[in-house]
Amino acid sequence: GSIVRNTGLPSTTNTKDSLVRNQLIAVSSRSYLAMEKSMESQIDSKIKKRAATDDDSDDAGKSELNTAPPDIKHPHQIFDIAFHPTQQLIATGQINGRVRIYSYSVDGNQLLHRFNHHKRSCRAVTFSIDGKSLHTASRDKSIHMVDVETGNIQLSFPKAHSSPIYSMKTVGETLIATGDDDGTVKVWDMRHKGKCIMDVKENNDFISDFDFATNNKTLLAASGDGVLSAFHLGQRKLIEKSDNQESELLCVSVIKGGRKVVCGTGDGIINIYSWGQWGDMSDRFPGHPTSIDTCVKISENIICTGSMDGMIRAVNIQPNQLIGVIGDHGDFPIEKLRVSNFNLLASCAHDAKVKFYETDSITKSMVSKSKKSEFTKNLNKKAKKLESNNDFFADL
Repeated sequence: GSIVRNTGLPSTTNTKDSLVRNQLIAVSSRSYLAMEKSMESQIDSKIKKRAATDDDSDDAGKSELNTAPPDIKHPHQIFDIAFHPTQQLIATGQINGRVRIYSYSVDGNQLLHRFNHHKRSCRAVTFSIDGKSLHTASRDKSIHMVDVETGNIQLSFPKAHSSPIYSMKTVGETLIATGDDDGTVKVWDMRHKGKCIMDVKENNDFISDFDFATNNKTLLAASGDGVLSAFHLGQRKLIEKSDNQESELLCVSVIKGGRKVVCGTGDGIINIYSWGQWGDMSDRFPGHPTSIDTCVKISENIICTGSMDGMIRAVNIQPNQLIGVIGDHGDFPIEKLRVSNFNLLASCAHDAKVKFYETDSITKSMVSKSKKSEFTKNLNKKAKKLESNNDFFADL
C-alpha cells in the first residue's frame, strides 16, 4: 500500500538529496528503490548536459597566476570531500556510492583509488588523524574503513545505523562520530574489530553536521530539527541542548579559540552561541539570501559559507561582516566546504566538481564600505534571479 517514507530531507533548503525529495513522498515501498535510482539518473543527466558546455580541461577558467590546484571533475554529483591530514590527497563521496582518492597539486591532479563498496549514495568521508585510513558512510546505513595506501577494506559495519547515515567526523585517534536521518548520534572505536561506544538520540531530525572541541572532549551536533546538541565523549552523554531555533541547523563550527560556536541555518542566518551557554544563541547575523548549507573555519575570526545559490562567501564573526564572495559553482548548490593543512579551501557542489582556493588570500582580504555596498547589491540581484529562473530544478 501507499506509505509516507521519511527520507531525511525535510525541506528544499537541505542540500543532501534535496533534488529527489518531492519525488519520494507517498510512494509504495516496492517502488521506492526504483524511483530513487531513476531520480539519481536524472540528476546525473542534468550534470552531464550542463557540463557539455564547459571546457573539458582541468585548467579551464584558471589564471596563470593562480597557485591553487585545478578543478577535479567527476561523472556524478559529489556529497562530501575530505583532505588528508599530512599528504596532498583529497577523498570524494558521490551520489552513486563511489568513493575516490586524488592527489592534488598546482601542476595537476591524479586519481589514485576508486572504491565501490557502497550500495547507495556515499554521504560522508573522513580520514583518520594519522591519515592511514579513510572512513566512508552511506545512505545504505553502512560504515567502511579503507587502507589509504593499499585500498583494501579494513573494517565494515554493514548496518551501523537503523536509518541512512547523513554525517560523520573524526573525533579522536581511533574514534569517529556518525549521525543519521532520524537524529541518532553514534561514536565508534575503530581499533581491532571496532565497536560502538556511544549511542544516543536527542534530536528528532537528520544530524546535518558535527564539530569537536578536543580540549574538553565536547562533540557538537547540528540537526534539521533546529536544535544544537552538545555531548561529552568522556562521559558518553548529553551535556545540554539548545532551544529550537525554528529553522534547520545545517552546519556547525567552533571559532574564537573555542569561545564561540556558529551554525548556518536554512533561512540564511548565522546563529552564534557562547561556549557552555547552549540554551539560546548569544547573537545572530542575517545577510545570506539563501540557506547556509555548509561552513568551515578559516581563522579564529573568519569562516567561509556555502549556500544554495552556489556562492562561497567569507564572513567575519564579531564584528559581523560579509567580507566578500571568494568563489562559486554557477547556480549549482554548494554541498561541502573543507580546509586542508596546506592552506587550501576546497568546495564541492551539484555540478560534480571540486574547486580549490588559497586560504591566505581570504584572511588578508577585507572590503571597503563602498565595495561592501556594491557586494550586498550584487547578492540581492543574484538572489532575485535565482527565485525567478530556477531552470536547473524545474523539471526534476
